[in-house]
Amino acid sequence: MFRYYSTRRNLLALALATVCGSAGAADKGAAPEMPSWPTKPLRIVVGFPPGSSPDLTARTFAEPLAQALGQPVIVENKVGAGGNIGADAVARARDGHTIGLFINGNLTIARLLNPRLPYDPDKDLAPLSLVGVSPLVLAAPVGLGDATSDARAFLQAARQAGNRWSYGTPGVGTVGHLGTELLKARTGMAPVHIPYPGYPQVATAMLGGQLQMALLPPALAQAQERAGKLRLLGVTSAGRSALVPHVPSLAEAGVRDFQLEIWNAFAAPAAMPAPVRARLSALISEIARSPEVRAKLFQQGWQAVGSSSEGLANRMRADTAAMGRVIREQAIRAE
Repeated sequence: MFRYYSTRRNLLALALATVCGSAGAADKGAAPEMPSWPTKPLRIVVGFPPGSSPDLTARTFAEPLAQALGQPVIVENKVGAGGNIGADAVARARDGHTIGLFINGNLTIARLLNPRLPYDPDKDLAPLSLVGVSPLVLAAPVGLGDATSDARAFLQAARQAGNRWSYGTPGVGTVGHLGTELLKARTGMAPVHIPYPGYPQVATAMLGGQLQMALLPPALAQAQERAGKLRLLGVTSAGRSALVPHVPSLAEAGVRDFQLEIWNAFAAPAAMPAPVRARLSALISEIARSPEVRAKLFQQGWQAVGSSSEGLANRMRADTAAMGRVIREQAIRAE
């Protein structure tokens, strides 16, 4: 399916050699040319459980990356702390063959809420590529009955329920957490936050009656909607999304000044040699834009991007500033 990556691999290898050779010619004191890379399997660390949205994205890229690099690509799940345990493992990696698939919270929000975060996204991680973006979907269990007839009815029921209702997220400081706190401020409802290891566990808790609401990724939300177990009430994008075209935006339900988007991206340890990072960035961006992977990402609930490393760095800065404003305005603190 990804035969053209063989040609792509050769071109990138040639480009890499040219860059390294030019650098050496320009600086007589430069170190010898970097040896061939990769020399062993590439490891993609994911900070969420198998079957989670980040895990599925990482595995979507694993096969074409393996074909392009000529080495196996292994996805390793290091779960906990809203993905920050996995992020820290990537930041500390020194083997030259480890990268990570991150949600935006790990690269933007985490540092704003946790002054003791063991890694610094700016200093310890190097952006590779923004690969997918998506709104979240406000979902509720069908067992709530008439309260789930539409978003307006649900928000009214939530206001009346006060803190007797609960909502779940993949952890403190994730986009789902900050987004729901902002939604609470915009609508006057007051559900209690309960963190879980990942979105699949949030959905399971909703089906079991432990939660009354959550902001879920579109693919997971629609799967449970098709099973007749969840109602999808509104998307967090400014307007309707192509990922869930039948679901109105929350703005249509009268929610003002509320817009939210999640994304996932690849980043490498800052210690990884720059030429290797450049090669991986180019490969990942190309793969994300391929028709096959674009289709797979769409099925998983993502609109493919495939940015440059600079594009991801710019998005990180913009979102850090935006989420910082939300945290200050709502006086949000790590639990």
